[in-house]
Amino acid sequence: MTHYDVFNGDADGICALHQLRLEEPRESTLVTGVKRDIALLARVGAQSGDTVTALDISASTNRRALESLLARGVRVQYFDHHFAGDLPHHPGLEALIDTAPGVCTGILVDRYLGGRRRLWALVAAFGDNLDASALALAEPLGLEAGQLDALRTLGENLAYNAYGDTESDLIAHPANLYRTVARHADPFELIAEEPLLARIDAARREDLARASQLQPERRFERATLYLLPDAPWSRRVRGVFGNQLANRFPELAHAILTRDAEGGFVVSVRAPRSQPRGADTLCRGFAGGGGRAAAAGINHLPKESLDEFVRCLEQAFS
Repeated sequence: MTHYDVFNGDADGICALHQLRLEEPRESTLVTGVKRDIALLARVGAQSGDTVTALDISASTNRRALESLLARGVRVQYFDHHFAGDLPHHPGLEALIDTAPGVCTGILVDRYLGGRRRLWALVAAFGDNLDASALALAEPLGLEAGQLDALRTLGENLAYNAYGDTESDLIAHPANLYRTVARHADPFELIAEEPLLARIDAARREDLARASQLQPERRFERATLYLLPDAPWSRRVRGVFGNQLANRFPELAHAILTRDAEGGFVVSVRAPRSQPRGADTLCRGFAGGGGRAAAAGINHLPKESLDEFVRCLEQAFS
């Protein structure tokens, strides 16, 4: 029997899996990729008697592959907070899904484990820009401000590393980054002992400094649109730059676009922090779009659809 751990390569997916495997260790085949590479279940060649744990990837996007796995006699455990659509009704599926704006997959695993690895749930929540949720979880732990800042930075670094159109854009492949994280039960030990994290942190800060010099391509009453240069650093930074903008300007929505290899755009959208909803609905209106209410994206927006997207962005948050 083979077990597969299938997870989003960002902070939430990595930390959710790490919590789970600290409490429920098992040998597994890892299946992951860049943040937007979420149609991961199709890569799983599991057969009858095998098992799969899926974390932080949309059940809607993976619906056909999920049904195929279940039909082959594979048991699937599913944790996620993205739009799921209609889940299959099957005895082989255990689904823990909550799409509320203040929830991430790390928080769902924290609930499942009764809070036994909560520090990692904080890292996941900080990485998904859910500061209020992270601080609420942290309240009974009695952490000092400096410790919270360290966990926040760790989450931001793990999240930043996953952005990019291809693996060559990344500082580290998410599977390798997970293996680095998995060596440490204590996140503070990870921060202190792993040079890879320091390298990711330095790159993130440099990329954010570059992005902060840019001005919006378009401004609306309730939204801004940024078009970043065609470069690896801009593809890496678009997600954390979107989070930074959302935190600085909480009344506004933000769209960050980078050019892709097909002549179109990859899009990241952040709903206003003051009203964290609508990003997923906007992005699902375009092929390849999805995400969650507060933060979503489009994997490929054709050049000829840019004007339509701009109109929809303005209307969605007017």
